[in-house]
Amino acid sequence: QYDILSEAEGTVLATRSGGSASGIRYTKEFSVYEYPIVRWRWKVDNVYEKGNLEEKAGDDYPLRVYIMFKYDPDTASFGEKVKYGLAKMVYGEYPPQSSLNYIWANKAHTRRIYPSPYTDRAQLVILRAGKNETGKWLEEQVNIIADYKEAFGTQPPKYASIAIMNDADNTGEKSVSYMDFIQVVRNE
Repeated sequence: QYDILSEAEGTVLATRSGGSASGIRYTKEFSVYEYPIVRWRWKVDNVYEKGNLEEKAGDDYPLRVYIMFKYDPDTASFGEKVKYGLAKMVYGEYPPQSSLNYIWANKAHTRRIYPSPYTDRAQLVILRAGKNETGKWLEEQVNIIADYKEAFGTQPPKYASIAIMNDADNTGEKSVSYMDFIQVVRNE
């Protein structure tokens, strides 16, 4: 569930989950190479006790930011063209070619980037972990080109879009989280 709240500082998006998952996507695409920096301010009230980024049963986060990279048929292999063509026939549009998921994990891990337990086309990037900073507004700034290279070992596709998600469908837990703003900016 998503609500728009008014706080002293302005309008805030509040997300709530209880054994469920939902996301909101801004469908307008942006040029990754013109706007490689993504900034946002977020706050989570709690992390999930049963969270585990290495297993499907624990792949839940009180808030995550998706950078979804657009599939480009002009640069795809024959096999990718067939696979994505079938997906487009079924869903009416191409699915993302890949994604970076910036997450607030429930605990510290030995690495910063992990593959999603669902697909290696989605990589989980740990920005925050644990309970120490819950309840506090925190600002993030990421370079999606650098993170993509680290996660996938190649240059990212040219275009991407953004989504945010609050999910607890695997763990069955509850959370409330907030997003104050999110923006893409030119390299400084």
